[in-house]
Amino acid sequence: MAETGSTNADLVLLAKAGAAEGFWLRTERQTAGRGRQGRAWMSPPGNFYASTLVRLRGSDPQAATLALVAGVALEEAVRVFLEASPVLSQGGLRLKWPNDLLLDGAKLSGILLDRVDDAVIVGIGVNLAHHPDLPDRATTSLAAHGVDVDPAALLDVLAEAFARWVERWRGEGIAAVRARWLERAHPVGTALTARLADGTVIDGLFDGLDPDCALTLRLASGERRVIHAADVFLL
Repeated sequence: MAETGSTNADLVLLAKAGAAEGFWLRTERQTAGRGRQGRAWMSPPGNFYASTLVRLRGSDPQAATLALVAGVALEEAVRVFLEASPVLSQGGLRLKWPNDLLLDGAKLSGILLDRVDDAVIVGIGVNLAHHPDLPDRATTSLAAHGVDVDPAALLDVLAEAFARWVERWRGEGIAAVRARWLERAHPVGTALTARLADGTVIDGLFDGLDPDCALTLRLASGERRVIHAADVFLL
């Protein structure tokens, strides 16, 4: 589509109308893009904005873990284009809990899940040509690093990777996805701060993910704290 309000909102309606798993919707520009907790997502032309859906089955892992599935698929897809670029080291591409892909420590993309009946809508935005200046976090784009990627080309690679990782998520369980996510995330011991919904701020060292894929932090006291929902930032 040339333009729409939000690909996630559109796909919610299409899911209710019977859209099948594996359907993707991509737009050149969003006028009402959303991030986590209802935050506006800037959507100028040239970046990547797309959504897909997964139809849940009774034997599937927890629906929320599809955020990790999307993360590992997205990291893999973006890495394909970095491999073709002579100007950028791939070592700076890292996943951050719960739903971000970072490039040299700055936010490159985000993932948003919505649920309607048996369908999970997975929305993905990637800063290809542009990135916003935000007061609370560093951001970047592939273009800022000299890498030119066409949104349609990214979708081709991402759709294949996502379908493959959904198949593994179903066939092998969340453990396989969790292992890949940890392999591609910032290292254990990375200093993080977690801002909870009630305003509480918790600083600690990244200590991996628990079996349900919640974030774990090692606090200065030695306590191991499990975080189920928060905005998380590198310190």
